[in-house]
Amino acid sequence: MPKQIILAAHFPGVNNTTVWSDSRSGSQIEFDSFEHLARTAERGRFDFFFLAEGLRLREQRGLIHDLDVVGRPDTLTVLAALAAVTTHLGLAGTLNATYHEPYELARQLATLDHLSGGRAAWNVVTSPGAFFGENFRRGGFLDHADRYVRAAEFIEAARTLWDSNGADFSITSSQFDIAGRFGVPRSPQGHPVVLQAGDSEGGRELAARHADAIFSRHHQLEDARVFYRDVKQRVIRHGRDPDSLKIIPGVSYVLGDSDADAQEKAHHIRRQQVSPQTAILLLEQLWNRDLSGYDADGPLPEIDPLLDEDDTIIKGRAGMYPDRLATAAEWRALAEAKKLSIRDLIIEVTGRQNFIGTPARVAEQLDEYVRTDACDGFILVPHLTPAGLDDFVDQVVPLLQERGVFRTEYSGGTLRDNLGLAKGR
Repeated sequence: MPKQIILAAHFPGVNNTTVWSDSRSGSQIEFDSFEHLARTAERGRFDFFFLAEGLRLREQRGLIHDLDVVGRPDTLTVLAALAAVTTHLGLAGTLNATYHEPYELARQLATLDHLSGGRAAWNVVTSPGAFFGENFRRGGFLDHADRYVRAAEFIEAARTLWDSNGADFSITSSQFDIAGRFGVPRSPQGHPVVLQAGDSEGGRELAARHADAIFSRHHQLEDARVFYRDVKQRVIRHGRDPDSLKIIPGVSYVLGDSDADAQEKAHHIRRQQVSPQTAILLLEQLWNRDLSGYDADGPLPEIDPLLDEDDTIIKGRAGMYPDRLATAAEWRALAEAKKLSIRDLIIEVTGRQNFIGTPARVAEQLDEYVRTDACDGFILVPHLTPAGLDDFVDQVVPLLQERGVFRTEYSGGTLRDNLGLAKGR
């Protein structure tokens, strides 16, 4: 049997991926939007629905970021509601290991696993900064160096609780000192599926030791293959079966009647995603300066980025540029070589349309990535909410099924079954 493709659906939430100006673009907070995307994914026999989360509204230049004004609903509440309107689809939520506590979160996830019949998944993320921490404890936040230590000990603690099955537990580590009795019986999966989204050295090690899947941002073919080999080798070094960790990059797609038609659509979508205002906002995040006086259709600023990482222009977004000056130099060289304006440059360097072409061409590319070990599957990020996945399910999924690389029916009863993962001990 050819290698099977894992498919997941990402509910975009607040971002510049969604084309907000499109008449088909709907609410990011009303339940109908979540339900539509989840039902479409299940109709397409997807493995799971993926929900991101932010713990505080982003701010830029001291104002609420324009893409955050729609709000950020609670992840577990949405997933519990979706459990009632789906039957087979996995339900994956992004939940922070820095500000939650093991007993609280382990209990919530075990409950979701029971309510859904074994479909719960936890995407483990961390937050290093005080900006997030202000929502949780006065003046307190976790040092950057400790965030992956806490995350690893958090996962271990949660698994201890899930395994305790009503017996007494006692957990003592550098981050936790808790004892008691867990209040939820053993759930259908044993352990909810654990995903991890970090790409740093600490993130890769955390995934290799503890995760069932890693949400990767490596989606260029050769780059993805290098990442795949690196992480799978780490898994082996930790004494695990390399197939016990699935690598699933987040990707987007554009379909057309011909490859040229798809490219034209993709160009139009990118112009909608990156408006002049959005281009300036995204450039500010690298330059760490107020650039509101610059023309998005003009050249890059001649001044260099500010390097004060303790006082960044945007609050509430993970650091994207570890070396601002080096990245700025790369962008200048690219803009000069291609004669790009600020907006055209931002469109190019933030491009997320990974698979563009006819349905047959996109199906072929997806199969190639998985077949040649660039990844184990994909988390699809549509450019429209909530109907952005409809055309993929109607046009690409049948072609993957014809190739024999994607299921025609769900065969397992739990998310672990469908992902080919062993039941939690």
